[in-house]
Amino acid sequence: MACKRFFCLLPGIALLLASTVAWSAEIHGRSSTQFTWFTDIFTEKKQAEFGEYLSLSVTKIDKDNKLSIQGYGRFTQDIQNGDGLNGRLYYLYGDYSNLYDKVDVRLGRQFVNYAAGSALIDGGKIELKNIGPVAFSVMGGRNVFFDLNGEATRSQDFAFGAAAYLAGYRNTDAELSYFMKLDKDGVARDQFGAAFKQYLLNSLKVYANTRFDMPSETFSEVLAGVKYFPMADLVLTGEWYQSYPIFDSTSIYSVFAVSRYQEGVFRLDYTINDKISANFGYSKQDYEGAEADVYEVGCRIRPIDRVNVNLSYDRRSGYGGKLNGGIAEVAVEATKKLEVAGGLHYDVYERDRATGEETARKYWLGGKYKIKGNMSASVRVEDNVNARYKDDYSGRMAFSYDF
Repeated sequence: MACKRFFCLLPGIALLLASTVAWSAEIHGRSSTQFTWFTDIFTEKKQAEFGEYLSLSVTKIDKDNKLSIQGYGRFTQDIQNGDGLNGRLYYLYGDYSNLYDKVDVRLGRQFVNYAAGSALIDGGKIELKNIGPVAFSVMGGRNVFFDLNGEATRSQDFAFGAAAYLAGYRNTDAELSYFMKLDKDGVARDQFGAAFKQYLLNSLKVYANTRFDMPSETFSEVLAGVKYFPMADLVLTGEWYQSYPIFDSTSIYSVFAVSRYQEGVFRLDYTINDKISANFGYSKQDYEGAEADVYEVGCRIRPIDRVNVNLSYDRRSGYGGKLNGGIAEVAVEATKKLEVAGGLHYDVYERDRATGEETARKYWLGGKYKIKGNMSASVRVEDNVNARYKDDYSGRMAFSYDF
């Protein structure tokens, strides 16, 4: 169904682009033609696909440059298992800004993100601004989502929302919003949300986000954090996060018992000089009494010009088992047009004492070649070796053209 809708939209897009010549509009975008091969995790069969990814931006349609059109979608064609042609349209909308210097209107398929909830909709979004310290936004339309075979939206799926947020304050952001999702059985989501961000003394950032679910009368997500910049090369971060899994009210899973998750995070990022930077992080995870500790340390090194090395190590212990592993990656700018890279990911983990320690390894090589200023070709091949696969090869070859 999604593929048919995509085909139906193409003639309209073609007519639009043809007419832009008379409007002296500017058309920009990227075409990426790709060939990928991988193992289907559901069937465990090898899969090979050709894909075409197209992003498009049309601007300067009118003399005041208020109207623009944005689009992005893809086609994939399976050539190995007979799955056929699959198309997905991720967004395609028209955006008209500064109507009467107070209203922005966006119509079409678009992603809308409020503190209360997010959705990909076929519909509209209207923002009212320049009326004081507070601006307003409303959105609504058909709720779009995808499954393995394409678009899975049904006729009764809709999403609506509204938000009020501060406007014109350089160091302060704040939002209050509401989000509702409907399906064939009624109201699936009914949520309020809030977000806040404040910069203080040119060296401190305080932020918080929360989301409250009305049917369960529960805060499904809460985040509070602070970033401190004592100097330009050093960033200290502290965060506390809490999550309580919430399912759609119309889903059978909404009656299942779930555990509240909490996490405290401390992170340090330090740029030593133009050749070395380092980071350290510690997280305390809590699963309603069952706890785990996570440590992470890493560095980025540029030993010589055109060579970058990324190294990281992490260790987790406690609830859920043990993990001990690291990543080593190297990128080399061989010439001004050619970049090659490779890496090794190595993990040792223990889910429980009965299975003992197991290892997972990933080896990858890649490269990118700039054919011209607006053309490039790239390739990446990797092999995964773990308890499930002795060798699992996958890769991607791509040719990209910017216009």
